[in-house]
Amino acid sequence: MKSIPVTIPYFDGKEAENVKKVLDSGWVAQGPVVAQFEEAVCAHEKIGHGVATTSCTTALHLAMAAEGLAAGMDVIVPAFTFVATANAAVETGAVPVFADICQETFNIDTKHVRKIIEKDYTFDGGKLYNNETKNVLWGIVPVHEFGLCCDIGEINRIAEEYHLKVIEDAACALGAKIGGTHQGGFGNTSCISFHPRKSITTGEGGMVLTNDAALAKRMKELRTHGSTVSADARHAGKGFLLPEFPEAGYNYRMTDIQAAVGMAQIEKLDQIVGEKRRRAAIYDKLIGQTLPEFRVPYVPEGYFHTYQSYVCMLDLEKLHLDSVELGGQFRNRLLSALEEAGVATRQGTHAVHMLGYYRDRFGYSPKDFPNAYACDHLSVTLPLYIQMSDDDQAYVVEKIRETIDKL
Repeated sequence: MKSIPVTIPYFDGKEAENVKKVLDSGWVAQGPVVAQFEEAVCAHEKIGHGVATTSCTTALHLAMAAEGLAAGMDVIVPAFTFVATANAAVETGAVPVFADICQETFNIDTKHVRKIIEKDYTFDGGKLYNNETKNVLWGIVPVHEFGLCCDIGEINRIAEEYHLKVIEDAACALGAKIGGTHQGGFGNTSCISFHPRKSITTGEGGMVLTNDAALAKRMKELRTHGSTVSADARHAGKGFLLPEFPEAGYNYRMTDIQAAVGMAQIEKLDQIVGEKRRRAAIYDKLIGQTLPEFRVPYVPEGYFHTYQSYVCMLDLEKLHLDSVELGGQFRNRLLSALEEAGVATRQGTHAVHMLGYYRDRFGYSPKDFPNAYACDHLSVTLPLYIQMSDDDQAYVVEKIRETIDKL
């Protein structure tokens, strides 16, 4: 029996070589290698400035805080995303307002965003006020889910119309594009992740990307406790006195050890994405031939999907099931049986409004966001990594076919 994980990071000898150089240097905290990594990621994504952080969650929180999100404000986020998107907003004191998604792309439904604004807010004096709480609607944090950009053009049009800010949660989407424009190149701040399930990894880690030099400077200060001088800059001068701290900040600093891994990884990003896209096309073909019960990922014309994850949806009609709940029960039995057959899978991600904190705090019911609810129950993430073989992929699809037939 094969044993196929959901993903495996791709390393060669370069990561270890880079880490040894950092260890030998004696400078292992945030320092010159972090700065090099920021520059390398920005060069790839064609963005002016990068601010490396401990995770994408802290990148999101840092960007939100630097751009003024705070208590007394609302921010629209998709209802189907990893919980960190909403949690980062909560950490600022703001209220996340959920919008439903499109089942085809798993990304935020811009029509529902407009509906929320028109139904729940009043535009007065250049600001949108929540009709019930009187909170000001600060902006929108759309997610580029699983490596596919959302309809960021329409999000930007809504933001311009109502004077809203936009921060792109691009945790999964390093390298993703619409036309020739990378995520983060649409006029907004974006935040990316280097978690081991992402295309490249630093173990844990994240980065904020922006073309705004002043904003980048402010975020670099905030990530270092609010200091106006970084530790490596202080070390290069007279380092015996501590710097000034004009405001309270955070410790969101990536280490040079992590950045050393990142420097080796960013060199392989195009190779990794290219191979994952090739293997995604193999899945598309195999599934199309043998699994009518599965809907393969949809990619709009002109979009460049990086396939951080290969996420399908179960087709209730083809399974002869008449409710999302029954579909969810079937999906869970399917994934359990696949695990026993040596094939690791996952649900795509979760409907955040169904998670305990948000359900209890705001009183949501499951079907308040029906598409997010359906994707929570019916999505299936298949194994995808560049070390896979054609036989591995054939085995995955074969075991799914066998399991469905048994179930």
